[in-house]
Amino acid sequence: MQINTDKPYRIFAEVMEHEALRQFESAMQQTFAVRGALMPDVHVGYSLPIGAVVATKDVVVPAWVGYDIGCGMCALPTTYPASTVREKAQEIFEKIYKAIPVGFGHNAQNTPWKEERHLERTQTLKSIFAKDGLRQLGSLGSGNHFAEIGIDENEKVWIVIHSGSRGIGHAVASHYMRLASGDGKAREGHFGFEVNSPHGKDYLTDLNFCLSFALENRREMMRRIVAVLDALLVGEACWTELINRNHNHAEKKEGLWIHRKGATHAEAGMMGVIPGNMRDGSFIVRGKGNPESLWSSSHGAGRVLGRQAAKRSLKLQHFAQAMEGIIAKISKGTLDESPFAYKNIFEVMKLQEEMVEVLAHVRPILNIKA
Repeated sequence: MQINTDKPYRIFAEVMEHEALRQFESAMQQTFAVRGALMPDVHVGYSLPIGAVVATKDVVVPAWVGYDIGCGMCALPTTYPASTVREKAQEIFEKIYKAIPVGFGHNAQNTPWKEERHLERTQTLKSIFAKDGLRQLGSLGSGNHFAEIGIDENEKVWIVIHSGSRGIGHAVASHYMRLASGDGKAREGHFGFEVNSPHGKDYLTDLNFCLSFALENRREMMRRIVAVLDALLVGEACWTELINRNHNHAEKKEGLWIHRKGATHAEAGMMGVIPGNMRDGSFIVRGKGNPESLWSSSHGAGRVLGRQAAKRSLKLQHFAQAMEGIIAKISKGTLDESPFAYKNIFEVMKLQEEMVEVLAHVRPILNIKA
């Protein structure tokens, strides 16, 4: 790790692409950027690298939050017997795929969300949401989004989900990026709004709606998975212990607006979830509230290969061998999610011992992806 003495940021990564550093330094050169941090999983993104945290004064930058507003993790401990979960894993796997739309799939009908009517939003978001917002609720998405059932060191069974605000968040981000750029195009760049300006207030209002939608999306998928398990097993979900942390947002703290793009909120005592890859599972963590990381941690392992590069260079055979003993969709379509496309999660966790304490390591029994 290194502390940069002449610039107001800290880099926790030991290895990163030159382009990722260039993106970050470009962001830090903006007049409204005050402090920054790069997490150990940093890799190239657009405008701002994934794994970057930047604090600003009175400005919010839509592209620094990104398209999947509120994308994050939920983890739910349960009392289902580990032995029976292993025994019925294939049946559970198949039933979850029937219960949860993946990829670009939506539900055939609206999913009820009673809290939705009380959440503030702009007229623009009302129009976006009215099209198919409630049909998207309870759907996984694609890419690195996943649902897993795994077991920790004490044989406790966990349900872990990574997903976000689906098409709703993407449409909201695109709308405000067009407004911020000033030329009518959804340009990726360091274009921001004064937080007290009309556009700034509207963006923060719609951002908060998307954060709520993303959480409810993960909760709905949790409910469907629990329903599958309840039909097959004896036990229950420990809903009062549900952990939720999103890693694409902007929030106000100590007079600054902290943008996290692919970085997990990690205040002192705050529970979190850091996923590794399809083979190595996820870590249940407790934040240490490190101000040098802007109260953040990594949001995962971080990619070492882009999706197209992974599909060109990785071998399906090696992917299948690495996943032995885990029920998952192992195909050319998911090759870009091979463990070999990611940094070593164990090394990444060592690099953030100042940020989080590891409480449990949940290794997957089955993994659901698009």
